[in-house]
Amino acid sequence: MRGMHPSGQSNPNERPALGVIGGRAGGAEPVPPPADHGMDKPLARPPAWRRYGPYGAAAVVIVGAALWLLHGVGVSTYRVPADQLTLGTVTRGKFDDYIAVRATVAPLTTFYLTTEQGGIVTQVLADDGATVKAGQPIIVLSNTALRLQVASREADISSQINAIESTKLQLEDTRFKYQSQLLDIQHQLAVLKSDLARDKILLDGNAIAPMLYQQEQEQYRYELKLRDATIASRNAEQQLRTTQLAQLGKTLGWLKDNIATARASLDALTIRAPTAGQLTALDSKVGESKASGTVLGEVDSLDRFKLTAQVDEFYLGRIALGQTALFSVGDQNFQATVVKIHPQVSDGTFKVDLHFAGPEPQGITVGQAIDTKLELGGAATALMLPNGPFYQDTGGQWAFVLAPDGKYAMRRNIELGRRNPDHVEVVSGLEPGERVIVSSYQGFQRVQRVELEKSNHQN
Repeated sequence: MRGMHPSGQSNPNERPALGVIGGRAGGAEPVPPPADHGMDKPLARPPAWRRYGPYGAAAVVIVGAALWLLHGVGVSTYRVPADQLTLGTVTRGKFDDYIAVRATVAPLTTFYLTTEQGGIVTQVLADDGATVKAGQPIIVLSNTALRLQVASREADISSQINAIESTKLQLEDTRFKYQSQLLDIQHQLAVLKSDLARDKILLDGNAIAPMLYQQEQEQYRYELKLRDATIASRNAEQQLRTTQLAQLGKTLGWLKDNIATARASLDALTIRAPTAGQLTALDSKVGESKASGTVLGEVDSLDRFKLTAQVDEFYLGRIALGQTALFSVGDQNFQATVVKIHPQVSDGTFKVDLHFAGPEPQGITVGQAIDTKLELGGAATALMLPNGPFYQDTGGQWAFVLAPDGKYAMRRNIELGRRNPDHVEVVSGLEPGERVIVSSYQGFQRVQRVELEKSNHQN
């Protein structure tokens, strides 16, 4: 209505509309002013919570929305359907310290057929896989140069042997000569002694001249001296002869060994089975040239076996001689013991040999695979987590641990210890009841957060 003050009061300075008096037409008197003599009445000031409350609530809503929209900013996040993950729960229980190893049956002993002398293969007398006897010829080689060399050596050695034998004969002749001389001297002494005894009687009877008797005495003394000198020479010669004969005997033995070795090198051209067994890995064909030291095949024992296994290099420091492996063949249980560790690592594994402890399983064959349980230590109570592919992706140094609501998992540094096929020992970083992603981390190894989404077929 025109003429009204914004406060709702009439303006005293305005004139009332003509023809309207007291709300009616007809020139009525103006309405008297209110008792406050024309001043506006002040309104009461509302409290602060009423004035600023709506703004604060709006700010909270805005900040919450911003945080929700900015959630994950600065934290790399990967979203994956929950049904594509495998979860494991941290528990405390009995931890069996063992590893599952797939072993292979192998011969207990293996002998290699090696060429001591190179040559051309002229005959192959056995087939691969055949059962052979000890000493049985298997391969025959030909080496013309070796045969000529051996023949030359035999001739040279034979000449040296003949020279030694000649020297021995000379020494024997010298010994016989001294022996003969001593016999002659002994005979002369005996004759002279007899003559002296006879002539002594004749001399006493003046039957012979004293001069003759003296001559016989001089001859006797000469023969005694000659005997002593001959004996001394014989003894010296005998001592020298003994030394020479000993040296000649050694030289003769050495020469005979040489000729035996030379002949053995020819015999080595025939490769024979070193023991009874099964011939395997035979690698020879007629006409092939084989160098010295070449392996031509193997002979494996048939009646005794062992187990060989490839073990992950992770366990190289934990495998020790004498550890026990348990396994079953058919419905019977058996044991084997680690007897040799090959420390060379190839393709991430190393080799161990195991011998059967007790009776061997019946009916096993070379190459047969057997699943074994290799015990590394005794059972003990420990905090543990189900084993899974995540270990290979992280090396046991970290894992994705689920939040209590199960909607996401955060990367966390942890420390894991021993492993067996079922569980991994938790050293630190996890508590009982926590859940961990134990499936492979391929595709999200570098993120910090994994959000679990519902799969498409879930409501």
